[in-house]
Amino acid sequence: LQFTEEKLGQAEKTELDAHFESLLARADCTKNWTEKILRQTEVLLQPNPSARVEEFLYEKLDRKVPSRVTNGELLAQYMTEAANDFGPGTPYGKTLIKVGETQRRLGAAERDFIHSASINFLTPLRNFLEGDWRTISKERRILQNRRLDLDACKARLKKAKAAEAKAAVT
Repeated sequence: LQFTEEKLGQAEKTELDAHFESLLARADCTKNWTEKILRQTEVLLQPNPSARVEEFLYEKLDRKVPSRVTNGELLAQYMTEAANDFGPGTPYGKTLIKVGETQRRLGAAERDFIHSASINFLTPLRNFLEGDWRTISKERRILQNRRLDLDACKARLKKAKAAEAKAAVT
């Protein structure tokens, strides 16, 4: 009732401290940007949406995500197989072996990068959103409910004083 009356402009609302309001605004801003950065980093690390959904499901089921071959590693495999078909002694075969080995190393470096970015960058962002932000939201709801209770009590006290003053006049 207090909340509805405040929204309709029929009840007084106790204002929170300006510094506290700015902290709440900063917390909201931090949460929004953290979510955007987290989502975009996930897209960068895994551009395939179906693979991201699969990884998300494995994560929620507390299962180990199966290891995927990166595009660089797959290209390296094709180059090595082609080099073996052409013959490792041919100039084309030698070149394919060298480039294939380089691609394999690049693919392995990409896999390591994705793994370390997930652990060292995405995990702290998720921890903030799933831990700290939930705590902030819960405490904010509790504060809002207590403020509404306080304002409702103030309104009842005001009405009681008005009724008492009216009774004293008559």
